[in-house]
Amino acid sequence: MKLDKSSMLLYVVTDRTWLGDNSLIDQVEQTLKAGASFVQLREKEMDFEEFCDEAKKIKQITDAYKIPFVINDNIEVALAVNADGVHVGQSDMNAKDVRKLIGTDKILGVSVQTVDQAIAAEKSGADYIGVGAVFSTSTKLDADSVSYDTLKNICESVSIPIVAIGGINESNILKLKGSGIDGVAVISAIFAKPDIFKATSALRLLCEELVK
Repeated sequence: MKLDKSSMLLYVVTDRTWLGDNSLIDQVEQTLKAGASFVQLREKEMDFEEFCDEAKKIKQITDAYKIPFVINDNIEVALAVNADGVHVGQSDMNAKDVRKLIGTDKILGVSVQTVDQAIAAEKSGADYIGVGAVFSTSTKLDADSVSYDTLKNICESVSIPIVAIGGINESNILKLKGSGIDGVAVISAIFAKPDIFKATSALRLLCEELVK
């Protein structure tokens, strides 16, 4: 699937923490109906078969909406289900090695915290980068914070699309305006809300304001 900067506008990362009586598949579909532009499936505890089964179901939905779908960290699952790509962090496999495994047609996203990491990711074949955490976050307690100035410098240092992540919600999102990012990645700002469709719709409007 072709990736462009508009795909970064409202990037959702799944989290099972707030499922309740709902299914993750239903929650993801609600975000897509409301304007999410990208989906990353993040599972830390599932075994391979279970992960693949869930990923296939979500891919059916993202394909229907023509939205990019990547798997967090797990290259084997990404290839097994023919996901659009994979997203890796700095502590995971080197981006250059990931690119060799997934080929040239798949999307490769890389998490970075510094200008040097961003430049290295682009040189290694990343299609986009995620920068964070830009605010403190309950989802990833060990995440180092990235200042607004560093975020801006990263945006000026690379030519690939950039999404900011980490503690972003409807109250602080516009503090990132002017940084040069192409959108935001969110988790709890959508999945922790009782009305996922409503939360996604509100964030979509704010994202459009953010990148104006």
